[in-house]
Amino acid sequence: MPETAQSNRFTPDLRSFALTLYDRPGVEAACLTLQDEGGLDVCELLWRCWLAHHGLAPGPAADPGLAEIRRWQGEMTVPLRERRRRLKPLTLEQPQLETLRTHLKRAELASELEALARLQALAESEDSVMAASGQSLVVELTTRYRPVGAALTAALTTLAQQAEALSPWPGQHTSTEE
Repeated sequence: MPETAQSNRFTPDLRSFALTLYDRPGVEAACLTLQDEGGLDVCELLWRCWLAHHGLAPGPAADPGLAEIRRWQGEMTVPLRERRRRLKPLTLEQPQLETLRTHLKRAELASELEALARLQALAESEDSVMAASGQSLVVELTTRYRPVGAALTAALTTLAQQAEALSPWPGQHTSTEE
């Protein structure tokens, strides 16, 4: 995809941001809790954190694109994850299945990376994002997803706090540093 004036403002790109955020303390566990117990799409959550990092939020014009990405996740990523997880206990007695499980895991990751690429493209499209409300990311995410129970609330809080801790991105300068 050729760089546009709009895509230049997205430093870091979504993939780099998502991978860095996912590596932060507690984020992987939080994401798995949100995915497995809350039924939330981790790629979309990471996208919302990335948008907030850039002072943005999804606008109403993003809804059709989000619906298409959610469909991708439901038709591609989720079935790969389910099959990979079903194989895990079988590998204890049938170790030869580990190769298949590894291939499914790679395919699942590739599918998630495709979802992230689509989410970045959506953010770069005309009118799909707007200025963020100015609320903290914790408030934004808990208002949007309305977690039920302490575990989901804690997981969303961890994700949001770790995302906010990434500002500014290494190498970025704030206006006070110039």
